[in-house]
Amino acid sequence: MPVIRNLGRAASQLLQSSGCGCGVSLVPVRSIGVSPRQVASDASFHSVTFSESDHPRVLITGGLGQLGVGLAKLLRKRFGKNNVILSDIRKPADNVFYSGPFIFADILDYKNLREIVVNNRITWLFHYSALLSAVGEANVPLARAVNITGLHNVLDIAAEHNLRLFVPSTIGAFGPTSPRDPTPDLCIQRPRTIYGVSKVHAELMGEYYHYRYGLDFRCLRYPGIISADSQPGGGTTDYAVQIFHDAIKTGKFKCYLRPDTRLPMMYIDDCLKATLEVMEAPAEALTMRTYNISAMSFTPEELAQEVQKYVPELQMTYSVDQVRQAIADSWPMNFDDSNARRDWGWKHDYDLPELVTTMFSYLGSDSRIAQAN
Repeated sequence: MPVIRNLGRAASQLLQSSGCGCGVSLVPVRSIGVSPRQVASDASFHSVTFSESDHPRVLITGGLGQLGVGLAKLLRKRFGKNNVILSDIRKPADNVFYSGPFIFADILDYKNLREIVVNNRITWLFHYSALLSAVGEANVPLARAVNITGLHNVLDIAAEHNLRLFVPSTIGAFGPTSPRDPTPDLCIQRPRTIYGVSKVHAELMGEYYHYRYGLDFRCLRYPGIISADSQPGGGTTDYAVQIFHDAIKTGKFKCYLRPDTRLPMMYIDDCLKATLEVMEAPAEALTMRTYNISAMSFTPEELAQEVQKYVPELQMTYSVDQVRQAIADSWPMNFDDSNARRDWGWKHDYDLPELVTTMFSYLGSDSRIAQAN
């Protein structure tokens, strides 16, 4: 088994003194001075008594981000409300808190996290705590602590307690020397952001723990994820979410990427479906531990043209952010996800027209949209 290391005081102090916004996909964590013993008691209280069943007992870290809440809803529908525990270091909204078990969990507090796993008899762990690309570049020490030190804690606990562990990766795990169109599962990566470097580290450490300790590690490289029920905040692909909000509110959108910047994208329902499917796939079906998944690939210009079918007067302008543009230029234009489709039957449901229709149906019936329809 791996050697368990206590969290260094420096990393804990860093997180206590650092505030940061979270990206579209994932949620950063920080310590807020709650004792592990107190947290463990809270965990037992909120998770109540579970009935014995064949269902997995699930913990989701960084659960208040774009993906965590939606994943919890999907898993509770499948495995039962009380078998899925959502966690974060932030206070949840009332609708999230009362929708099912929620607890405080700081991934940089090893003892706290270990007690939660033990006290709640966790068998599956979805590790969503991380800082995204743009946010990570603005605070590299914090990103290093959360994305790497936190991952090490999760890996050690998962290996010690024989958990099935899911850690998401990203298009950001590739770099300018990677083949971009298409990008296969196995190729040169060499990312140039701390976010990308930490995700390559997660992929390789997970694979190592699988072969060294038998850890059931599973990982998907997500493209840009688009959803209607969360605000953008820190990702390079966030423009593809913000354009819908701005189109409805003002009829104007200023894009920080060039109009011809092609990136792989996916609607959140496809993302969550793929995550559950790879976790439920028989171990013998998996020929690798990390898979690309894809649904569509488009440019800001192509997305704007589709949006203008609903908001014809949308005014699209461009003010290129050189940092984000450089990141996007180093990422894949298209993902080759043929291995996922072959090994465990991955198949997406949403292409660009379906994505845009669904986004506007969720975001409301603004007058300009009603007129267009």
